Amino acid sequence: MATEKMEFQTEVRDMLNLMINSLYSNKEIFLRELVSNAADALDKRRFLSLSNSSLLPVGTQLRIDISVNKEGKRLIVEDNGIGMNKEDLINCLGTIARSGTKNFIKNLKDADKSSVDLIGQFGVGFYSVFMVAKKVEVLTLKAGETQGYLWSSEGTGDFEISEAPLDKVGTKITLYLKDDEDADDFASEWKIKDIVQKYSGFVSYGIYFHPEATKNDKGELEEKPEERLNDKTALWRQSEKEVTEEQYKDFYNVISHEADEPAAWSHSHAEGSQEFWSLVYIPSKAPFNIWHNDALHGLKLYVKKVFIMDDCKDLLPPWLRFVRGVVDSEDLPLNVSREILQNNKIITNIRKHVIKKVLDALQNMADKDVAKYNAWWRELGMVLKEGFYMNWEHLDELKKLLRFESTKTEGDALVSLDEYVKRMPEGQKEIYYLVGDKNAIKSNPMLEAFKAKGYEVLLMSDGIDEFMMSSLTEFGDKKFHDISRGDVDFEKTEEEKKAEEENKGIFKGLCENLQKVLDENIKEVRVSSRLKDSPCCLVTSEDAMSAQMERMMKAMGQKNLPKSKRILEINPTHPICEMLKKKAEANEDLGDWPKALYGQALLAEGSPLPNPAEYVAAITKLLTASVK
Repeated sequence: MATEKMEFQTEVRDMLNLMINSLYSNKEIFLRELVSNAADALDKRRFLSLSNSSLLPVGTQLRIDISVNKEGKRLIVEDNGIGMNKEDLINCLGTIARSGTKNFIKNLKDADKSSVDLIGQFGVGFYSVFMVAKKVEVLTLKAGETQGYLWSSEGTGDFEISEAPLDKVGTKITLYLKDDEDADDFASEWKIKDIVQKYSGFVSYGIYFHPEATKNDKGELEEKPEERLNDKTALWRQSEKEVTEEQYKDFYNVISHEADEPAAWSHSHAEGSQEFWSLVYIPSKAPFNIWHNDALHGLKLYVKKVFIMDDCKDLLPPWLRFVRGVVDSEDLPLNVSREILQNNKIITNIRKHVIKKVLDALQNMADKDVAKYNAWWRELGMVLKEGFYMNWEHLDELKKLLRFESTKTEGDALVSLDEYVKRMPEGQKEIYYLVGDKNAIKSNPMLEAFKAKGYEVLLMSDGIDEFMMSSLTEFGDKKFHDISRGDVDFEKTEEEKKAEEENKGIFKGLCENLQKVLDENIKEVRVSSRLKDSPCCLVTSEDAMSAQMERMMKAMGQKNLPKSKRILEINPTHPICEMLKKKAEANEDLGDWPKALYGQALLAEGSPLPNPAEYVAAITKLLTASVK
């Protein structure tokens, strides 16, 4: 047969232009496509041989072979799969979206499709070769036939097909690389090995690289032995019973590039209308870039054991970005570039499955090993807290995973919300908490009355706690109450209520005097029932921005925040307040005491002083007066 020239389908010409100029974000993808197509061809031959043994003689090793010629700028990918005839070449390489793989699946009809592992279902991956090749030749012989063919094209508007004498079943693709610096890389041994191991390291069939022959000292060419590039096992595709704990840990080190052992992992296989595998790990230590805006989410996406992407954001929410692992889908549709996932139900279902497995693994760790979970929480709990923002689906599970320091925890101990509620005194109606500076929160004066009553207060010092509590309003039938806001109902006795009312009248003059001096910063001065040992504390109005939030907003560059005035509460039983009350009743000047009290209240809660020099001067004057 003479060489026959044919025109590409119009859509193919458009696709080639798109493929060469913009479709793929990195050019190395072409090799993944060629290897995937080769694996498809091997699968087809294996599957069809089940009903026709002559298609695969006994002893035949199904394999993929790759070689390069650096000087000639050629790359060769060869397989001994099903091969193609003239009709296949025209339909599969001359027409878009008529992938032989896709038709093959369709024609299986009622056959057992689960026994054949096919990858490329869109018929466009092959054209990616023209990103790096100025000419491509496909030499092929179809199993069961005797006539071979040579297909060639320069990726413009046409292709040629001619008969070729062949006695070896399969397909040999030769790429004549472009004369540019980028294409030169794909004629180098290290580059090809790197790409294959990255994308196709878990393909079921052996992929062998054949190094170029080199001259020895005598000037003679010496052949180098072939090297298998994909000797790794797709651990996630094995049954849990087949995998040892050591293998799980070793695989975690491989995919996470971390030296530490994982805190927990979950290995699952979902079957039914959709089939996929997942192997997800929860690190024991925070990844180094966990707080970077461009931090990777950690899940690697595979389709049919072929690597698709490293950082699949569609499979995990940001608040689980510490998770590492692999998801492998049997029937996940991709767009033509295999890089951008379509918005479909399969992705949604996989995402729900993975989230549930991660949360279940965390809860299992929390239930079975309290010390281990507490250590993990101190490392990564702050990331998990982000799940309370713009997320209403998993709040119940997240609430059970929360851990806090409190006024009753010591050392490394933490308390869960369930434990907190179980040990609430009979008279306590709400869950009390306080948000503040880590170094000052445990000695905050507002805790004094709660400790005296035996009420436990959750202590929150992470930057995200303020945001979290805007969504965390209740646990079961118990409401949360920020003890730094408004007043607290302590179920006071009649005597306590009576004493409180009397103190309001007795200290009215002092409150008014303090208010006049501190009016710039203080909204109100009032008598407190929450203080026992300290002379005063600062409280936030129910509708005002908390001091912690205000500090955070300023730290983030919000300089024009409206000034929020606080409430100064004084302790009627404290000697300083008693002394100042007498001064106010005698119409004496309070001197530097208001500045000292306000400064002390700020320092006690961990807030910065607006004017440190003024506060130091006030304290110095008071101390000097006390020694005269």
